[in-house]
Amino acid sequence: MESKTTPKTIGIPRAISYFSNYPFYYGYFKGLGIEIVLSDKTTNATINNGCKHVVSDTCLPIKVFIGHVINLLDKGCETIFVPSLQSSAYKVNNCSKIRGLPEIVRNVINRKITIIDPEINKTEGISFKDFCLDIARRFDIYDSETINSAIKKGWETYNNFHKMTVAGLSYKEALQNALDGNLVTKPIEIVKPLSVVIMAHGYNLFDERISMGLIKKLEKMGVKAYTSLNITTEQAYDSIKEIGEIQYWANELELTGTAAYYMLNNRVDGIIALSAFGCGPDSLMVEEVQYHAKERGMSMIHLNIDEHTGEAGFVTRLEAFVDMMMRKKRKQIMSSDVINLMHTAVAISKKTNTKAEKSKEEVIKI
Repeated sequence: MESKTTPKTIGIPRAISYFSNYPFYYGYFKGLGIEIVLSDKTTNATINNGCKHVVSDTCLPIKVFIGHVINLLDKGCETIFVPSLQSSAYKVNNCSKIRGLPEIVRNVINRKITIIDPEINKTEGISFKDFCLDIARRFDIYDSETINSAIKKGWETYNNFHKMTVAGLSYKEALQNALDGNLVTKPIEIVKPLSVVIMAHGYNLFDERISMGLIKKLEKMGVKAYTSLNITTEQAYDSIKEIGEIQYWANELELTGTAAYYMLNNRVDGIIALSAFGCGPDSLMVEEVQYHAKERGMSMIHLNIDEHTGEAGFVTRLEAFVDMMMRKKRKQIMSSDVINLMHTAVAISKKTNTKAEKSKEEVIKI
């Protein structure tokens, strides 16, 4: 049962859209004068609490989201932000579970709770501005100047965050700087022997418990990891078109588009697909990219995760993939060196033969 009170405090679960949109949420809610309470970072307890409230075949990200809602309720925060993200563009849809997330929360949590569930559905003409206005109205805020100023602040925070990730800052560094109101310049690029692009939803990749610290593990193995945050929306969208695909899913830019961009530009040695077990949209997008990667001879691995995934097996597969990429790169370098040596030998031979011919001509003339 939902309570009717809406205090000027809102709880935001550290899951799903948090990892993509929190810089905007932060700037917008602060601009409206609404205080934010964040759930704690994901732990095994978070996942277990989520699993207790939903059927077993629910995907891991939704189980995690429910666990974060429980965490907020346990903190005493009863007004919780659960946006209804239907479609990001005309006929570009989110998966059914994300679209129905507010209803899932209502039906599985039997505790006093106020759900703030603004909708964005560009297929039905419900715009992002409508989304923001709905949030303000839930808190009895109707002044257009205040709302527009808050929207501007939200976009300023988000744009600074994205500028920094495109420039090369890590997710964590860019987020903290953006929330602090800072815009820092590009850091020194660290060159590593190998590089990969990770095609994954932000809520799977940047939640360190779900991804098991994938990016950190790769760094320790001497691998530079690129993500969807390192390219622009336009680059991702153009790359999808260039490989002959279309954007159907709302998250396709951060999966298909990101992988396609780095694959088309030969910027990486391999592709890592990270997805939750049983995710229908992900299975389709990963298969698309696998097809194009095979055509171009690019190495790719698909890592499936759920609440039962063991870190030992996860690391073993990752190490094997990195080892395979390293052997492949060494072979390419050696082949390239051999070809260069052959070209050098041919050039020296031609030069020697030319000198010999000249000497012969001189003897004949004498």
